[in-house]
Amino acid sequence: MPRQLRWLLVCSAVCATAMLSLSAQQMSQTPARQAGEGEGPFERLVIRGVTVIDGTGAPPRGPMDVVVQNNRIAEVSSVGFPGVPISERGRPQKGAREIDGAGWYLMPGFVDAHVHCGGGQARDPEYVYKLWLAHGVTTVRGVPCGSMDWDLNQRDLSAKNQIVAPRIFSYHRPFSGEGWDRSRPQTPDTAREWVRFAAKKGIDGLKLGAYDPEIMAALLDEAKKLNLGSTAHLDQMGVARMNARDASRLGLGTLTHYYGLFESLLKDHVIQPFPVNQNYNDEQHRFGQVARLHDKIHPRGSEPWNALIKEWVDRQFVIDPTMTIYSAGRDVMRMREAEWHDKYTLPSLWEFYQPNRNAHGSYWFYWTTEDEIQWKRFYQVWMSFLNDFKNAGGRVTTGSDSGFIYQTYGFGYILELEMLQEAGFHPLEVLRSATLNGAQTLHEPKGTPIDFGIIRPGLRADMVLADQNPLENFKVLYATGAVKLDEQNRPSRVGGIKYTIKDGIVYDAKKLAADAAAIVDRAKRRPATSPQPQR
Repeated sequence: MPRQLRWLLVCSAVCATAMLSLSAQQMSQTPARQAGEGEGPFERLVIRGVTVIDGTGAPPRGPMDVVVQNNRIAEVSSVGFPGVPISERGRPQKGAREIDGAGWYLMPGFVDAHVHCGGGQARDPEYVYKLWLAHGVTTVRGVPCGSMDWDLNQRDLSAKNQIVAPRIFSYHRPFSGEGWDRSRPQTPDTAREWVRFAAKKGIDGLKLGAYDPEIMAALLDEAKKLNLGSTAHLDQMGVARMNARDASRLGLGTLTHYYGLFESLLKDHVIQPFPVNQNYNDEQHRFGQVARLHDKIHPRGSEPWNALIKEWVDRQFVIDPTMTIYSAGRDVMRMREAEWHDKYTLPSLWEFYQPNRNAHGSYWFYWTTEDEIQWKRFYQVWMSFLNDFKNAGGRVTTGSDSGFIYQTYGFGYILELEMLQEAGFHPLEVLRSATLNGAQTLHEPKGTPIDFGIIRPGLRADMVLADQNPLENFKVLYATGAVKLDEQNRPSRVGGIKYTIKDGIVYDAKKLAADAAAIVDRAKRRPATSPQPQR
């Protein structure tokens, strides 16, 4: 087996496979923001008569007028009652840009806490960024987005709004980064040295795997000293010595995915009882067997189940489940035939999704009814834990990990909102996970108050405007909208986000989606080349 392929197959993160070996030169350059790509920021922007869902969990309120000065929210004021004509007395003065939001809904910009900015299958960051923004995502946590130097450059360009992109928080894997000698042995001392190296580079946090306990302890301790955040995919190759309970006790901030959670609750074993022919390098073994854990743990409501929840709530541990990225496992036909693929999925991305023993996450070698049933049962248990954890006071965030397993950027994020509602979250709780919870999780390691995440004067003007009620139906947030029967008894499309506002810059969300669709169309028109195995 070629060395590069062997490395990719054993890589612990669902999406890191395409990113770890990807240099800055291999990623397309992100074009500079052009005239007509967003308006503003304005000295004064006024959104009038809108219904505000503020991100805290409070009920919608409207009509409201929201004033933005440059890149900050300046005023949020109630201007009347539903169904009653609005008096002009006392309303905000006219702005340089006015948006009539009557009948619309305004929310904080969404936070996607688990992203990659493309990779071997989608090397065009403009395409990825525009799909995120078209779906209301104004902040992302790259885990990582790309190679360290490229990543940090993209973060800075986005912060200055010189490119059309969400705000980027840059998290990286230990012992990576330009300038680090990867041949050095991994010891507690070199772990601490790497954290200092990466902090000097300017990263925001660590994306960890299931490292040996002494390495994990050193990484997390040094990261805490330097105010760096941490999130971990506790992969199957290391989880036997480093499950989610173990990692949380060492100071891990966020658990991403489900790895390590079920292993913390095993009932009759201390490691997963894999079949004797299990081979981690076989992707169908890897993803097929993990779902078989659902009936091998202490059940819902048991003392161990409740004790783990209490311990994590007390530790202020965060779960970023990314349920969306594995959802094809329970119904592959649904995700393979999703209506947005034809228009919005790049041909290279589509090729990467197909069954392929050499492509990470393309594990549909012979996906059976039994495999799907096991995944459905797994989700029932997983969702129960997330809902119980949330109800006990635990913080759950929203991440998508798109670009794999039939999940296309932006669309996969909205599906995560739907799946949290399926887990038992009220739609207001879902939106709080997507906004305030994400903002808190990204700011707390730095010791700084949130700068976005709720609709409040003084915070950054990151907002989403929709002309349909998302609490009634999250499907209206997809760029493809939702099907609804009109008064003439004809099906029609409604929804799709109207505007995404980042740092006070007003982006037409439908134009962003159209730009992404145009990139896909151009890619389809290029001369076909011989298919190459994904590495």
